[in-house]
Amino acid sequence: MKHSRKPAPIPERLRKVLDLEKRSKYQDTAVDGGLEKFIIALARELEKIETLKPVSESLTQTVRNYANKPVPQRRAIVQNLEDELRALDAIGLPVPESTEQTSQPPHETRSLQSPVRYAKGVGPEREKLLNKLGIQSIEDLLTYFPRRLEDRSQIKKVAQARHGEKVVIRGNVRAANVITPRKGLEIFKVAVQDNTGVIYAVWFNQPWLKNQISTKEPISIYGEVERGYSQIQMSNPIWEPADKNLLTGRLVPIYPATEGLTQNVLFRLIRENFSAYRDFIAELIPEEVRTPHDLMPRVQAFERIHFPTGVQEHERARRTLAFEEFFIFQIGVALEKQKAVERVGHSMKISDERLEVFYEVLPFRLTNAQRQSIEEIRADMVLPKPMNRLLQGDVGSGKTVVAATACFIAHEAGYQSAIMAPTEILAEQHYQRLKQIFSTVKNAPKVQLLIGSLPERDKEVIRRAVKYGEIDILIGTHALIQDDVEFKNLGFAVIDEQHRFGVIQRAQLEKKGENIDILVMSATPIPRTITLTLYGQFEISILDELPFEKKIQTYWVSEDKRDGIYEFVIAELKKDCQAYIVYPLIEESEELDLQAATEAKAELEQTVFKEFRVALLHGRMDEEEKKSVMEQLRKKEIDVLVSTTIIEVGIDVPDATIMVIEHADRFGLAQLHQLRGRIGRAGQKSYCFAIAKAKSEEGRARLEVFRDNLDGFKIAEEDLKIRGPGELLGYAQHGLDTTFRAADLIADLDIMKLAREAAFKFVNENAQHLLIEEFKRRYGHKFDLARV
Repeated sequence: MKHSRKPAPIPERLRKVLDLEKRSKYQDTAVDGGLEKFIIALARELEKIETLKPVSESLTQTVRNYANKPVPQRRAIVQNLEDELRALDAIGLPVPESTEQTSQPPHETRSLQSPVRYAKGVGPEREKLLNKLGIQSIEDLLTYFPRRLEDRSQIKKVAQARHGEKVVIRGNVRAANVITPRKGLEIFKVAVQDNTGVIYAVWFNQPWLKNQISTKEPISIYGEVERGYSQIQMSNPIWEPADKNLLTGRLVPIYPATEGLTQNVLFRLIRENFSAYRDFIAELIPEEVRTPHDLMPRVQAFERIHFPTGVQEHERARRTLAFEEFFIFQIGVALEKQKAVERVGHSMKISDERLEVFYEVLPFRLTNAQRQSIEEIRADMVLPKPMNRLLQGDVGSGKTVVAATACFIAHEAGYQSAIMAPTEILAEQHYQRLKQIFSTVKNAPKVQLLIGSLPERDKEVIRRAVKYGEIDILIGTHALIQDDVEFKNLGFAVIDEQHRFGVIQRAQLEKKGENIDILVMSATPIPRTITLTLYGQFEISILDELPFEKKIQTYWVSEDKRDGIYEFVIAELKKDCQAYIVYPLIEESEELDLQAATEAKAELEQTVFKEFRVALLHGRMDEEEKKSVMEQLRKKEIDVLVSTTIIEVGIDVPDATIMVIEHADRFGLAQLHQLRGRIGRAGQKSYCFAIAKAKSEEGRARLEVFRDNLDGFKIAEEDLKIRGPGELLGYAQHGLDTTFRAADLIADLDIMKLAREAAFKFVNENAQHLLIEEFKRRYGHKFDLARV
């Protein structure tokens, strides 16, 4: 079936013709019959829309007698027409039938999955802008939920409006005037009068408004009231004809917008397309789930979240849609867990007596949290199915010992273990730590290190030993997952700092054995809502207790206090302490940052710390250089280490008690906390100085949280509030920033728990169901990324 091609939207046609006219040097050759004839035809189309009759008249007036004007006047006319064009873009033109869109799908193929170009009011230019917001389909447009509500229902008289108050005022336009105080600044000032007084609405550099707001017409304006000595005014208020009640006089949804797509445009697009497609919004949640959780019917929830009549109703709609998102996502989590239960794994046992003997030879006492976590892991490992467990713990909580104990259990049961770390420094540190832990254990497992910087001959010897079972625990980096690494009997793997590894790398490690037990460790505490989402198929162990109390004092100081800080550092160094001076290393400016750190080291060495031994550590150094510096630091042959963020993860130097973080505003909260975790590791009194000038409210909030909190879990929660889930711990790469549109990962833990429980019950009772297909359609392509 053929479909007649409909003309492009009016703004698009006007834009093209004006561009051609400019290119022709204003020769009136852009379109057959001349520009005036073309504009008059467009104006007739606009007349069909009642609210745009003034714009239609203005266009006709502007272009009158164009063919007889000299070139300078033609240029001015074209500029005025471009102002009118911007007005049409800004107000979100409701498209007449003849210009609704460039194409339509056949009626029988219309669906919510239709590309957004088929939405009412969307042409090619607007489609591109919507795509920027992640809106690809009609469904994306209708599920582009408001971020918040703005209460514009409070209508006041001019005399009642107080300074600083945000209100709606309705009145007649008594006068309108354009003022140009200087080049590049045009002010459009309108006097709006009700029966108690006059308020002036002022707009800056929006010349098209003079053709839209006419005198003696009643309008509504919304904005912040400014009371001066001589008059009352609003700057850049939202406005509409007084009888419209779309943008004023009610609760108005506020959407995340982008340049070229104003709130008004988005609201009108959603309103028109909700009306056109509401019959396609099918019910998803079964009645037996919906009723006990007091959920709205789906189409009603869509209507009430976009067009609420009250705050409570809007929140109920949002909760309904948040529950739906969590419920469908957790169906995937439940299916994943179900698959894991069905897989046959290895049963790894250790006797209580043997474990107690191991504990007794450790050079320290385990905390209750460590013992609890080990028991949870041990209970998983004894079951003949693969373990999936997340071990969370703050900096210094003793995760390595827990992982070492799990490796020991695997060894006692006759299996090999692997520990994969993100950097060679951290891998080497784990290696040294495990050698120390097992040094006094009878029949201890053989531990070996495999990293890329080893000589090829050494690597070959290690690979052969692993293959024939002569090595029990292999620690390394990505070198562990190379094709030429084969294990004789791998049963258990630890992935440290797991968010630094991709799904593929984890899968490659799992393939080195058959249905192996997996323990992932995160040194960055993760808020509960995130763990239930990202780690829904994992059991979770938490180390919420430290072997000793942290005694780190943190100060946020301005740059002009730097000299005083360095004097304090010198005094501490003289007490036989060690210090870190940390510089940021941001990818976009890596060369400059590296240069700054290198120059700073040279300057500090020659001036401030000339009596002390100063060294530099950064990521561009080869592995041998890094190891050499770290060894010197451990042996106390270095007093001050100038470093980039490479020390963020896992550096363990017991005598380091001072840290100075330069340009601390350029670090994320989690990074700052990880850096601070490098000092005071033996429980001694330590000092951290964050030197920074906060350049934004977010930066100030981040530094205040860092200064006032030592608890990593508290910091993670605050970080989530400040930045949102998309960026937290780099989770934007997992798609979490776009996975949920109605749900709030900060506030909706209660909904998450209810939806999770309902989803698990549902999957158990419904092996085959359309909702499982809905999960695959909606989240399947990103689920693997959003779970690891």
